[in-house]
Amino acid sequence: MKPLNILVVDDEALARARLRTLLGDCSVPPAVVAGEAADAQEALQALARQAFDAVLLDIHMPGADGLALAGRIGALPRAPAVVFVTAHAGHALQAFELDAVDYLTKPVRLERLQQALQKVERAAQAQLGLQPEKAEKNEEALLIQDRGRTERLPLSEVLYFKAELKYITVRTLRRSYILDGSLGELEARHGARFMRIHRNALIARSAMRALEKHFDPEEGEGWALRLSGIDELLAVSRRQVAAVREALGR
Repeated sequence: MKPLNILVVDDEALARARLRTLLGDCSVPPAVVAGEAADAQEALQALARQAFDAVLLDIHMPGADGLALAGRIGALPRAPAVVFVTAHAGHALQAFELDAVDYLTKPVRLERLQQALQKVERAAQAQLGLQPEKAEKNEEALLIQDRGRTERLPLSEVLYFKAELKYITVRTLRRSYILDGSLGELEARHGARFMRIHRNALIARSAMRALEKHFDPEEGEGWALRLSGIDELLAVSRRQVAAVREALGR
């Protein structure tokens, strides 16, 4: 497997050295540091001299910051993928608006770096004409804050949103996430894709499988919805039963 050529851009020499060490330990995919830069000007000079597969880019640097540099990189004819590596989690939304492949917060763990490089590899394959990856990049997504990192979660992977006290549980086939916000906001924004079945739950219309009789210790006998891929049943309020039946029949 050919290693990815990486340009590391950070004004701190120790930070660049740590990334060099971590990249040397990456194997799936392998990667090599093919260039380093301490600021935006040095980075642009390096990009003019040779091609890179990805740029690991800090945000806060002297002169033009990493966000401005990412905009310049995106305008290049053969733009490398951009992975932000920063101590500040507050710029994630701006980073993904600039089509960043990933957003890592310092101190970077080897596992997260390898995940980012795998995304770089998939993005490179998409540029070669693999349409599914291109479609995924343009798809609506949520930004999830999870264990000190920001993750882009495509809405197509979400089975349901469920209100739990002061937060929302976001359920996919593989796992659950926690999201700040309200079901009302999510319903207003994504109502074409998700359906309200209870005061505390929105479900993906495409995941609806079956409506079943169900006994709840608190609410008594009623109805529950089964979704594809998971065993969990979700309670359906009495006022929504008819709408759920209609949706299942489409």
